[in-house]
Amino acid sequence: MKVEEEAMGAVLNRLRRAQGQLTGVIAMIEAGRDCKDVVTQLAAVSRALDRAGFKIVASGMRQCLSAEQQDDAAPMTEEELEKLFLALA
Repeated sequence: MKVEEEAMGAVLNRLRRAQGQLTGVIAMIEAGRDCKDVVTQLAAVSRALDRAGFKIVASGMRQCLSAEQQDDAAPMTEEELEKLFLALA
């Protein structure tokens, strides 16, 4: 399964945002910041990663349902898509 170019841009933006947030969390821990602030930022990183994953799965579902497979790859089964989706839960 390949991610559509349009979706790829959104995924990369979310991953870059998560990367920046994670760098911030590391800096907060090293600086001895308050636990509440660290956990709040860590939760934001987790949400950003989840949303990137959901975007990838949604794009894959759209591709499989519309049968726009590239490279003659076999379409993913409903079970495979469900497994991918649940991996993010």
